[in-house]
Amino acid sequence: MEGKPIFLVPIEEIRRETKVVNSRFIATLAPAASVEVAQILIDRVHKEFYDANHHVTAYIIGHGSSQTAHCSDSGEPAGSAGRPCLAVLKGSGLGDVAVVVSRYFGGNKLGIGGLVRAYSNAVRLVINDVHVARKVIAHKVMLGYGYPLVERIRQMVSAHSGLVIVEKFNLEVTMVASFPVEYLPGFDLDLAKQTSGQVKTVIVQTSEVLLPLEKSNQ
Repeated sequence: MEGKPIFLVPIEEIRRETKVVNSRFIATLAPAASVEVAQILIDRVHKEFYDANHHVTAYIIGHGSSQTAHCSDSGEPAGSAGRPCLAVLKGSGLGDVAVVVSRYFGGNKLGIGGLVRAYSNAVRLVINDVHVARKVIAHKVMLGYGYPLVERIRQMVSAHSGLVIVEKFNLEVTMVASFPVEYLPGFDLDLAKQTSGQVKTVIVQTSEVLLPLEKSNQ
């Protein structure tokens, strides 16, 4: 499990619209952790914009060597729509993502180059605005300590890319925190030094988690 890659995923569904020579391009992007989820999005957008001339689709499930990628031109000239959309998705570094670009034809043909630019830009619009998170394998840990260590341990958790989930204050403080697996050893080493080995973490769960990124860091 620890060998799985860390990658970025969208954490919301968003929609943006652009117009090119009277044609409307409506891009809908959403998280998709499986091909089945991607297909649900595609079917839903088809029904919502049932009168659109085209529904160009692209999705990437997974990341790196384990990814599944797919695209469709939906009746547009071969290679003018689906592939450009998929290329933009791949260039974004996102995984577990699906996008549908619904086009209402405006009466003027755009040509192959114009279609490539229009569909690519439509996908870039949603990618630029979507909030994303890192999907990582993380350890959930528990530790107990005295009240004088509260602020020091909070600072150490933050310094080692951890996240405090809960703190309980009884006779001593009990903290539950989450760390990406690669950062826990450093925290444990720092914790041992700062507490003379008196405080130790206990791993209670290991699973995939999403760590949201601030918009300025995307």
